[in-house]
Amino acid sequence: MNLQDFTKLLRTRWITIVVTMLVSVLAAVAYSLLTTPLYQASTRLYVSTSAGSSAADLYQGNRLSQERVLSYTQLITGETLAQRTIDKLGVNMTAPALQERVKASAKLDTVLIDVSVLDESPVRARDIANALSDEFVVMVRELETPKPGAAPDARVIVEQRASVPTKPVIPKTARNLAIGLGLGLLTGIGLAVLRDMLDNTVKSRETLEEITGVGIVGAIPLDKVRRNQPVIPFDTETSAIAEAFRKLRTNLQFLSVDNPPRVIIVTSSVPNEGKSTTAINLALALAEAEHNVVLVDGDMRRPSLDRYLHLVGQVGFSTVLSGGASLSEVLQQTQYPRLTVLTSGAIPPNPSELLGSMAAKTVLTELRQKFDYVIVDSAPLLAVTDGALLAANADGALIMTRFGQTKRDQVVHAARNLADVGASLLGAVLTMMPTRGGGSYSYSYSYSYYGESAKPESKEAKSAASDTSPESSDTAP
Repeated sequence: MNLQDFTKLLRTRWITIVVTMLVSVLAAVAYSLLTTPLYQASTRLYVSTSAGSSAADLYQGNRLSQERVLSYTQLITGETLAQRTIDKLGVNMTAPALQERVKASAKLDTVLIDVSVLDESPVRARDIANALSDEFVVMVRELETPKPGAAPDARVIVEQRASVPTKPVIPKTARNLAIGLGLGLLTGIGLAVLRDMLDNTVKSRETLEEITGVGIVGAIPLDKVRRNQPVIPFDTETSAIAEAFRKLRTNLQFLSVDNPPRVIIVTSSVPNEGKSTTAINLALALAEAEHNVVLVDGDMRRPSLDRYLHLVGQVGFSTVLSGGASLSEVLQQTQYPRLTVLTSGAIPPNPSELLGSMAAKTVLTELRQKFDYVIVDSAPLLAVTDGALLAANADGALIMTRFGQTKRDQVVHAARNLADVGASLLGAVLTMMPTRGGGSYSYSYSYSYYGESAKPESKEAKSAASDTSPESSDTAP
């Protein structure tokens, strides 16, 4: 993974990272709130030894004091002094418990000892620190006196007594928050990398091209409006999604310059990948370019074109295949110029047999003769064999792949199903690509020429302008 891939990963998985950081910070806040506040009281002790009046004696005495300091720090945190302090104050605490709350430290090459005591009560912390220091002075006098009545070899003076602390030193809220933020960031990045490694969905053009073995002929951006209104009004629409469908139209026309595909199956691996919406708007985009187009609902299990286009759905493709009506009788004109629709018709008990019959092949051949393009919306390839059967009798199929949802192995099996029946896979289309984030749709084409002229632009000019627009990198609904 190079720096560019890592940056893209962070942009794609930013929600995981932010949520992890938020949880970590909240955990730090909870830890700080649940931690019992502890106050720290401190004293400072001065150690001196008996020495003569000469410079050598003074130097020797100072060296002896520095050597004693290290031993004294061990005595201060020992159990004996802790027990003597408890007995003096009469506090309800064991000597080992007090030992854990006492710390003693000495700076190098000095005769000073800093003593600190932690306690839940600021007043008791002060009392324990002062009592501990006083008892240590007595203990040193006892230990350093060689015989009764003699002067001690060393002595300790309480140079600074403890006062009542005003603020707790534990919990260290700022430190806890900083640690929580740092750990959350590292954990979030780790989870993002792990999720990306375990993610088996299609999220790039390169991946889809590698899996299918064909090129990407379209990338349609996510447009939430299309969920409720699948039909794009191409005569007035200049949005990114409309331009993406125009680019898909152009790419189809250049798949084979001498013999471009005219009977095209629009299918997908699994449901909810945007195939019906793509089929509708691809047909409308072709009709906008002055082509006579027929849109066929080849999904006889879950038909949807009649509902989306407000047409009669009880008679249609299945009616013709069963001999209930002729093709000319069931073709329906739409409100969109040059677009005719053959709805699915009544749902038959045997869709696969009907779509794989010679009658279905004959219908497609007849439609080819009457129209410039035949766009067929078929059932998903992994659910049933209907789409593969239709593709075998067509010029080829377009396979829809939903960005970040369709799994790689699903696309592999779908492409294999088409190959097994000898169908041609014309290309793949990435649908519902995000408009934000690492895999976002970007369309930098300027639309400023629309409306600049006082005269409305002709449809031929619009079509020419859209067909020469730069290729986008997004997905379809």
